[in-house]
Amino acid sequence: MTPLPTPTPPAAPLPLPRLTSASAPVPRPPTAPVSPTGSGGPVPPGAPTGPDVLLPTGGTPPAAGFPQVHGLPPVGGLPPVDDLPPADELSRNENPFPPLPSVVEAVQAELYRFNRYPDPGCAQLVAALAERHSVPASHVVPGTGSAGVVQDLVAAVAGPGDEVLFAWRSYEAFPRIAWAAGASSVTVPLRAEAHDLDALADAVTERTRVVLVCNPNNPTGTVVRGPEMERFLDRVPPNVLVVVDEAYREFVRDPEVPDAVALHRARPNVAVLRTFSKAYGLAQLRVGYALAHPALAAAVRARCLPFAVSGLAQAAALASLRAERELAERIDSVVAERTRLVEGLRGAGLTVPDSQANFVWLRLGGGTAAFTDACAAAGIAVRAYPGEGVRVSVGTADANDRLLRVAADGGLLRAAAAS
Repeated sequence: MTPLPTPTPPAAPLPLPRLTSASAPVPRPPTAPVSPTGSGGPVPPGAPTGPDVLLPTGGTPPAAGFPQVHGLPPVGGLPPVDDLPPADELSRNENPFPPLPSVVEAVQAELYRFNRYPDPGCAQLVAALAERHSVPASHVVPGTGSAGVVQDLVAAVAGPGDEVLFAWRSYEAFPRIAWAAGASSVTVPLRAEAHDLDALADAVTERTRVVLVCNPNNPTGTVVRGPEMERFLDRVPPNVLVVVDEAYREFVRDPEVPDAVALHRARPNVAVLRTFSKAYGLAQLRVGYALAHPALAAAVRARCLPFAVSGLAQAAALASLRAERELAERIDSVVAERTRLVEGLRGAGLTVPDSQANFVWLRLGGGTAAFTDACAAAGIAVRAYPGEGVRVSVGTADANDRLLRVAADGGLLRAAAAS
């Protein structure tokens, strides 16, 4: 085991129709376990609020002179890099390894060309990804990380009067993405830190345009397995887009977790998100992609900014695909450290859900701030969700050791339990 180091417009109408402005809103059953957000709606019962919470709680007031600009979800939680204290960065789910030499070499070669625009269609990368996933090239849509692609996906099929449905807590960008499309967020609480797919399916109405399923889920690391995913997809109407966010797919070792690419091939209303930011270690270069069926993929390409994926990012992504054997060894090392981290945290008395990502989740409630401060004092930056818990990225062996020493502080844990 390697040790860790210290546009083309759509040719056909979209198969996912939107409501027109003349369509009357469909009343939501009062028993549905959801709460609308993003348009001034209430926060789910027990959900936290504050500057570190991206779930909309009423949003910003209208901008002066621009009454249409309202309801912006609060943005916060991650300080600028320059404001971070000297620490091991375990808050951003980054790959702790430096870039592979072959990837660095490919980027360096591209440096001498950045007086030229990159290929706007990412043709070589699209061809490589289509071959890798055994899908037609017309299904592949590159973008600025999976977050950039999902924003265009949602905007292609949802707008004012529509709803975007997802679990909460999940990926923090989801509320902002719905807001940017003019749609309303509808959230369904997690159950035992995982997606409640039955409740999610119950929450679909005639206004639902998109369902976002993060698998593994960020920040809890929990997964949806094959049979429950199939049952869920069978219940979702064919005109509702289901987007499976697989940003952490490479870290999954549970054989029962479905590969969403296979689901995409079999179901026209399933799209998949992947990224080069996490396992591939290209976080700063911002490159990811979606797999979507041709009409939807064409609509997303038509929305993308031209030249959004830089030549540096395209070169690095191609080089990373060629170096997957080396990358696989690094990913295996991260998974091994994840196992050690989970076992150590549980041994210290903490409840830790099984994680299939490159991070672990600690639900600490009122003890979140104390634990975060203790980590900072030990030179470790973790991702705090005030009043809820802490997400800890798997880092170097040394950083993980120091985190485990913090967790072993019985006094700290007793204070956290009492708060």
